[in-house]
Amino acid sequence: MKAFRLDELEAERAANDGAYLQFLRERNMSVGLYALDAGELDPQKPHQQDEVYLVVSGRASITVGMETTQVARGSVVYVPAGVAHKFHHITEDLRVVVVFSPPES
Repeated sequence: MKAFRLDELEAERAANDGAYLQFLRERNMSVGLYALDAGELDPQKPHQQDEVYLVVSGRASITVGMETTQVARGSVVYVPAGVAHKFHHITEDLRVVVVFSPPES
């Protein structure tokens, strides 16, 4: 078993001065913590893996392909591989757990 605490992951991510911290990598998936502060622009480009986002804090909108929805704590969003997607209109610091399958390269 592997267990993680979000507060510890957030501290590690912040200490490494990056928006993304991969904290688990297995044969069929990887998991990370993604952070965007209020008003920040999301620089993501489409990934070669399917993704699932679980919003753990914050508020924003996300556009996946041609669809847009608002997200907040507890929101779960699936993004198919190769589809353009971005968080935007981030009104509260956003912290998102991201699952990639297969693992992000």
